[in-house]
Amino acid sequence: MAEIHRYAAFTSTPTGGNPAGVVLDARGLDETRMQQIAAEVGYSETAFAFPTGPRRFDLRFFSPLAEVAFCGHATVATAVALAERTTTGDLHFNTPAGEIAISTSADSSGAVRAGLRSVATTSRAATEVEVREALKALRWNDEDLDSALPPHVAFGGNEHLVLAVRTRGRLADLDYDFDGLKSLMLERNWTTLQLVWQQDDEVFHSRNPFPVGGVVEDAATGAAAAALGGYLRSLGRVTEPRRLTVIQGEDMGRPSRITVDVGPASPRVTVTGGAVAIPLD
Repeated sequence: MAEIHRYAAFTSTPTGGNPAGVVLDARGLDETRMQQIAAEVGYSETAFAFPTGPRRFDLRFFSPLAEVAFCGHATVATAVALAERTTTGDLHFNTPAGEIAISTSADSSGAVRAGLRSVATTSRAATEVEVREALKALRWNDEDLDSALPPHVAFGGNEHLVLAVRTRGRLADLDYDFDGLKSLMLERNWTTLQLVWQQDDEVFHSRNPFPVGGVVEDAATGAAAAALGGYLRSLGRVTEPRRLTVIQGEDMGRPSRITVDVGPASPRVTVTGGAVAIPLD
């Protein structure tokens, strides 16, 4: 029987961040069983690791409803869980989205952090139809959007529609059409929506609806954070190396902090955060 670990990612406390299921040795599990386990765990993602060599793993991700090509918070959770059981250092994950290099290290208290180097990010302007349909499902208006940060479809392992709003209040007031947004996202092959408000040059607040995974919202979305870095680079906002902080999960009561490092010379983005085990009840 597969041993299932539970970790909260992009946080230092089990009550914060985004919970993920982690199976560190999934050999012998087929897709049907992995999907069943993910549904039983009930988190937005469960990661399944298949050892292939020294510190190398195939890694697959399942939401309660379907397999996902890449999941940042479950990748960080898996890396931290492995480092805690072996040693810190580099890891290599082969995911359906591509090869992901991971670095892990421990601070003076022993807490482990993991930094993932994303696949190459891309970003394109969203079409008028895409924006109009998304706003309808969100029950938002054109006036809610920040004209300085135009809507894009950004990729950091999965595709995410990026919509920036003018005010923190608009971001906090999220009450969307679950079925309508799910249908649109399935049609467009978007994994989450990356809804952001820019506090200043270094800090973004984010909310990520995830109806295609069977949950209303993600508390921390590492893949979307990578996509956000690529999005800003595509807009010409990264003329020198930048370190950003993405704050997510506050409006859910599960605050998360994601560090994003992006540079002008490479389309790959580094996403870093901690993870802690969630005690069993």
